[in-house]
Amino acid sequence: MTIVLDGCAVVTMDGDRSEHAVGHVVVEDARIVAVASGRAPRGLDDATYVDGSGCLATPGLVNTHHHLYQWLTRGVAVDHTLFEWLTTLYPVWGCLDEDAVRIGATGALVQLARTGCTTTTDHHYVFPTDGGDLLGAEIEAAREVGLRFLPTRGSMDLGASQGGLPPDHVVEHLDQILTATADAIDRHHDASPDSMLRVGVAPCSPFSVTADLLEQTALLARDKGVRLHTHLAETVDEDDFCREKFGCGPVEYVESLGWLGPDVWLAHGVHLGDSDIATMASSQTCVAHCPSSNARLGAGICRTRDLHAAGVPVGLGVDGAASNEAASLVEELRHSVLFARAVGGPRALTVRDGLELATLGGARVLGWDDQIGSLEPGKLADIALWRIDTAPHAGIPDPVAALVLGTPPPLELLLVQGRAVVRNDAMVDLDEDRLAIDVGAASEALAGKAVGG
Repeated sequence: MTIVLDGCAVVTMDGDRSEHAVGHVVVEDARIVAVASGRAPRGLDDATYVDGSGCLATPGLVNTHHHLYQWLTRGVAVDHTLFEWLTTLYPVWGCLDEDAVRIGATGALVQLARTGCTTTTDHHYVFPTDGGDLLGAEIEAAREVGLRFLPTRGSMDLGASQGGLPPDHVVEHLDQILTATADAIDRHHDASPDSMLRVGVAPCSPFSVTADLLEQTALLARDKGVRLHTHLAETVDEDDFCREKFGCGPVEYVESLGWLGPDVWLAHGVHLGDSDIATMASSQTCVAHCPSSNARLGAGICRTRDLHAAGVPVGLGVDGAASNEAASLVEELRHSVLFARAVGGPRALTVRDGLELATLGGARVLGWDDQIGSLEPGKLADIALWRIDTAPHAGIPDPVAALVLGTPPPLELLLVQGRAVVRNDAMVDLDEDRLAIDVGAASEALAGKAVGG
């Protein structure tokens, strides 16, 4: 199949950062074959032409940090700190099962798609003993929704009785974690160039995992050739915990355990000193910046400008929907720019810097930038076509400013690997009204199980 997006503004994010005020993009099957200025040539064999007048084509947005299951626990502990919020919700998450995770993940993935996301990761780290195949459930959901997916097999082995934050009944034993993680990689990871599914390894955080787990999972991930992910430097409480327990800050602690490098990405990175940023830059360790979640939990504002200037790869994440009820990736794009300017002045991040974080930056963080993140021939056809001629955006001369600083525009079309997932601002193959009913029922059932337990 050939699809031609014709007559739209195009922001490519290619090596030259080419832009076309009026341009076109040609897709054949899964890949982009042409991007150029002007209207598309007529008469391409068996081509479907999409009139892009009044629209902006960008690479699909890339979400670098999420907890999909949390879609079922939104609106809880809304005025709490991170540690207070976690201790409130751990007992609820300890009641998860396959059906709950599948429904919650579907709801979260649909929201991502509806807000321009074509590729997402997930950090799933709660595995109740009788919960079933929770990672498989979210992989099934991503396949149904149609997004490119990098789930990570998360873990916790440091319960409250050992000085950790989570209650003992939601943690696992080290050997169990290593076996399950290796199995998840062997069953699901696809390293091929046109892969829709890759797998990562993701112990949860310094306050919920042991040093042994961090060391062993790093060895496992590198042996299997997959990426590593964890939370780090999110709050002052975490920094205090690391200094009290380990005698150093979070970055120094994980560095001592082999957890820095170009195959590692860290969620949040809010509380970083200059030396931390220099260490991360020299090791090319990546950061998933989650501005809305950090604001919602009062954690602080990531030093995005400093990270970017130092050469640290940075992408954007919505984080779990229990700490960012909107879970809108296009809003993270806006918030990343506004929050950076709030602390660093109007030139801290440009609107194009923000769009880069959301596209090519995110692709680099996930180790997928050779295939996605920009619109150029040979790359996979992950494309967002935004309508920017509606009343909230009409009259804004710069289409990138309209996208980044204006209200979230409707999606005319979202292609993932050349397949339409969103069209005319609605999901193509999913009944959103039915999904809303299912999510409401699953959320109520999960809360009821937690109370009953």
